[in-house]
Amino acid sequence: MRPLVQRTAMPGLGLSAGITLTMLSIVVLLPIGALLMQGAQFGLANIWDTVHRERVWAALFLSFRMALFAALFNLVFGVLLAWVLVRYRFPGRRIIDAAVDLPFALPTAVAGIALTALYAPNGVFGSLAQQIGWKIAYTQWGIFLALVFVGLPFVTRTVQPVIEEIDPEVEEASATLGASRSHTLRHVILPMLTPAALTGFALALARAVGEYGSVIFIAGNIPLRTEIAPLLIVIQLEEFNYDAAGAIGIAMLLMSFAMLLVINLIQIFSRKRIGHV
Repeated sequence: MRPLVQRTAMPGLGLSAGITLTMLSIVVLLPIGALLMQGAQFGLANIWDTVHRERVWAALFLSFRMALFAALFNLVFGVLLAWVLVRYRFPGRRIIDAAVDLPFALPTAVAGIALTALYAPNGVFGSLAQQIGWKIAYTQWGIFLALVFVGLPFVTRTVQPVIEEIDPEVEEASATLGASRSHTLRHVILPMLTPAALTGFALALARAVGEYGSVIFIAGNIPLRTEIAPLLIVIQLEEFNYDAAGAIGIAMLLMSFAMLLVINLIQIFSRKRIGHV
């Protein structure tokens, strides 16, 4: 007769659940609860009046649009990079693999200064781009570049272990059965990578939405053009307008929650589809 409660190496359910909920409350729930409580004291009408301004909407739209574009770019390029690092052996592979984690270790302000120095009109790459009529720094292209830089490791490191678990014999079996490379990619490889790739995409998107340090130096911070929402919150805090900063923060929280909810629903659908296959 099997026992009702199975013994494991982990602590009991009550202790582990208590520790988990306590840490979750301290790190996540309490800050979000404090933000929502401040918004409730400020009032829905005042929150709407604060957010419903051209400058705020422009900053919110810019932040989420650039974050989405950067996350989509990282989704494609990050999966390709992970595939190359896992499946191929070439000189300098270990250096490239280590460089993927550089945005994790590098302070965001340092990354922003470095990107600005490289892509400013007098920088190495910025001067080359200016010769063909392109301007990267102090434009929305600079914001996109900074968000790609900070978000790429999330996709690559999430997908990489999954690729390592895919046996190359699976591709060989598909080819033996007469499938083309494109058919194998679409119907064999991609379904296996989709859940992990979507997880990396969600992480990159979440990081990009709230990114501040690496963006402010290269963005130019021009209102209605290159001013991101986190910078607008910092401006309100420097002016001691905490209610307005909280209102913009609540708007970002709701929009982020909606985007992540959609991504999670897509993940659930993809997992069910793989299960049926």
